[in-house]
Amino acid sequence: MTERTRLAAQRHAWAAFLVAHARLLERVEAALQAAGLPPLAWYDVLWALENGPEGKLRMHELAERIVLSRSNLSRLADRLEKAGLIRREACAADRRGAYCAISDKGRDMRKAMWPVYRAEIDRWFGRYLTDAQARVIGDCMERIAAGAAGGA
Repeated sequence: MTERTRLAAQRHAWAAFLVAHARLLERVEAALQAAGLPPLAWYDVLWALENGPEGKLRMHELAERIVLSRSNLSRLADRLEKAGLIRREACAADRRGAYCAISDKGRDMRKAMWPVYRAEIDRWFGRYLTDAQARVIGDCMERIAAGAAGGA
């Protein structure tokens, strides 16, 4: 493969990834809205917290696990707290720090959102990819994410 061909393939993969990502997020958001459920970002925060130690994370830990800027995360956490889905807890080891902790209501909401989210994943990945293709794409995205996380 020539350098030009290799670069063209990389640009094609990047562009296809961006378009697919945007369109799939639109579909998931539309399905959640049609079901009367909150936006996908709420699910992401609730999932991250639910899987954190004791159902809680420091804000910087939460920011590392989801795809939102810290300022957007802070505003989203305010909305989730107002809705009773999370609570803020003081950090005994660092008086300036705080935890975000998922509430029982937050766990219930995350569980209510999952069937709608899962159906959209199944619809788009199941319709257009074989299991083997999905594994390859997943493995590739994990390698890229790990490289980007390491700053390589």
